[in-house]
Amino acid sequence: MSNDLWPELPFADWRETCQTLHLWTQVVGKVRLAKTPWLNHSWHVALYVTSSGLTTSPIPFDSRVFELRFDFNRHRLDVEVSDGSARQIALRPMTVADFHAAVMQALTELGIEVAINDLPCEIPGAIAFSGDRTHAAYDPRYVQRFWRVLLQADRIFKKFRTGFLGKSSPVHFFWGSFDLAVTRFSGRRAPDFAGKVPGLATAVMREAYSHEVSSAGFWPGNADVDAAFYSYAYPTPPGFREAVVRPAGAQFSETLGEFLLPYSVMRKAADPEAVLMEFLQSTYEAAANCAGWDRAALECPQGVPRGPLAVTSG
Repeated sequence: MSNDLWPELPFADWRETCQTLHLWTQVVGKVRLAKTPWLNHSWHVALYVTSSGLTTSPIPFDSRVFELRFDFNRHRLDVEVSDGSARQIALRPMTVADFHAAVMQALTELGIEVAINDLPCEIPGAIAFSGDRTHAAYDPRYVQRFWRVLLQADRIFKKFRTGFLGKSSPVHFFWGSFDLAVTRFSGRRAPDFAGKVPGLATAVMREAYSHEVSSAGFWPGNADVDAAFYSYAYPTPPGFREAVVRPAGAQFSETLGEFLLPYSVMRKAADPEAVLMEFLQSTYEAAANCAGWDRAALECPQGVPRGPLAVTSG
């Protein structure tokens, strides 16, 4: 594995692998969705970055607990159960239909019966998993590059998260939109979400965006937009689009309705971490200032190891 913390990741170079991996994570994520009690803003469905890939975290099943973990060093999916039983699925070029069948078979062999919705989420014109023999690419080099970007972004997002006292999401990976995200909340209710998202019920989106947010993340891109860090506010407050944010390479995308910092710009900076933190902080400040958040009550110094935050007497 290369020691490059921020490897090149042009979408065009791994488009087919990215699309296939996206669908594989949806199969695994929907297993968690099917067996995990609902948590606000759909936080119960997300995957989490690990030292070797992505995991569902423990999932309850009757008296047992199981977990599915993508290992992008060994290129396999590990399915482990609390009773010690386990299965492994090698990650290699295979159709989404074959991957879906392998996951379902592994769970059945382990005595875990799970029924999932066969249609992918948030993908226009999607093919049902069981019938998808179109997407079948797997380039381990680019999968590992993607994970290495997630690994570093996860670390920096978690550091950024510590500077907020208000309600904040975990740093988590949403398999529907295929991005790593962290979200801050003002504490105020938001207008009902009125947009349409392929494969998602209106009620799901309304609950996800029930309160005002400033959200940031990393997305590997698509045919129109290359890999980028993003930041948006919901609802979009007046003046947010025109706000001056940092660094100089960040711009507001009218198409996506959010600020973008191209990954290619960030990774070439003399201090990529500082540039990313500048983007996260300045776009949050733009959202909070334009929407009139109570920043004095919601913010705190960023955390340091073994350093409790100072608390003043109320």
